Amino acid sequence: MVRVIMGVKGTGKTKQMIELINSAVKSENGNVVCIERGPKLTYDIHYKIRLVEASQYDMTNFDVLRGFISGLHAGNYDITHVFIDSLTKIVPTEAEDASVEHFLDWLNDFGEKNNIKFTVTISADAELASEGVRKYF
Repeated sequence: MVRVIMGVKGTGKTKQMIELINSAVKSENGNVVCIERGPKLTYDIHYKIRLVEASQYDMTNFDVLRGFISGLHAGNYDITHVFIDSLTKIVPTEAEDASVEHFLDWLNDFGEKNNIKFTVTISADAELASEGVRKYF
């Protein structure tokens, strides 16, 4: 299952994400992971959340991010929820690019096969989202 939170800068996406992350640590039976760009969430989320600072891993395209997420799962089958903050900043791309839609479809398939929920934020105008991205709102 994939959920996308999309909006322009300053619309409260990160605040909403922090609330969801902190409630997930209480309600999930497995491990919760948050992938972010930059260390901005370090003091805002519960210490039990595995926080991954993505800029240390040079994720230049969605294939690299797919491999990274697959590796996280291979190393820990107990992951039940993965939060990805600012997807199009972690992998530098435009929100309207078809590769975003393809990546979200892959995430959804991967999540269903492995019983993992994904919550993703994208910094862009939600009105510009394609139908393929909107289905995850």
